[in-house]
Amino acid sequence: LELVESGGGLVQPGKSLRLSCDLLGFSPGYFAIGWFRQAPGKEREGVACINMSEDSTDVVDVVKGRFTVFRDSAKPTIYLQMNNLKPEDTAVYYCTASIVCSWNSLLQEYWGQGTQVTVSS
Repeated sequence: LELVESGGGLVQPGKSLRLSCDLLGFSPGYFAIGWFRQAPGKEREGVACINMSEDSTDVVDVVKGRFTVFRDSAKPTIYLQMNNLKPEDTAVYYCTASIVCSWNSLLQEYWGQGTQVTVSS
């Protein structure tokens, strides 16, 4: 079972970026897939989650209206669409898998390797 993120990079404030999380070896209907991030000197925080069995999504207030999480119906991939990026969004972004959506990093059963997102002019 493996999660593989991609799509990170350097982007200017106000621009958009889409991260991908490929689910390798998973049964997509069983897990909830989340996106966490960790900025330098800060703890990891959950930002978005999709419940695969219910097809429901949630994002935290700090990114609401800017970030969207969705799935690809044709392949086992989850996306995090990030619009109107701000310098404070700079962090390593991780894809996670758990039984249910949760913002608690300790409840995440699987983690990807992370992808760096840097928002800077």
